[in-house]
Amino acid sequence: MWVGKFFLYYHIMVSSKKKVYIETTIPSLITARLSADIGVLFRQQKAMEFWENERHKYDLYTSMYVWEECAKGDEKAAKRRLELIKDIPQILKSKETDELAEEYFVYLQIPPKAKTDCSHLAICVINKIDFLLSWNLTHLGDIAYQKTYEYNIRRSLWTPGLLDPDTFMRKMKLEEAENG
Repeated sequence: MWVGKFFLYYHIMVSSKKKVYIETTIPSLITARLSADIGVLFRQQKAMEFWENERHKYDLYTSMYVWEECAKGDEKAAKRRLELIKDIPQILKSKETDELAEEYFVYLQIPPKAKTDCSHLAICVINKIDFLLSWNLTHLGDIAYQKTYEYNIRRSLWTPGLLDPDTFMRKMKLEEAENG
């Protein structure tokens, strides 16, 4: 769902809920047939648990990049993915997000096939999204995240948390317990 730039900016800046960017792996895992691979099945179950029980606690966002990735592949599977995210506000890309994504791509030495990961990250940084939720931490994992954090600190940029759904839910439960 595309929303007007002013409305989205106002909503992002004013809402008291934590802001969570839903990256493509989340709808992909939720809508896929259950896997026989135990690792994939675990990720599917945690993504579904987040979707069914936790997502309402947060302001969710996607972008055109998520929509483009969800639309690829098998037509029926793509339709299920797009149906799942149809009501999530879509943050628009901008010159600023494109430029920052390109800077991350070069700085982090991300492989060309994963360049979109830099766009997901740039959208979250520019729009001050609290968390980027993904199961695809291959190119933006711990080492790249640390480099990104240091890069952003030097440039006075926001840095979102980059977590998988399982870690995110555990972190939020700890915060709830600490804050009562």
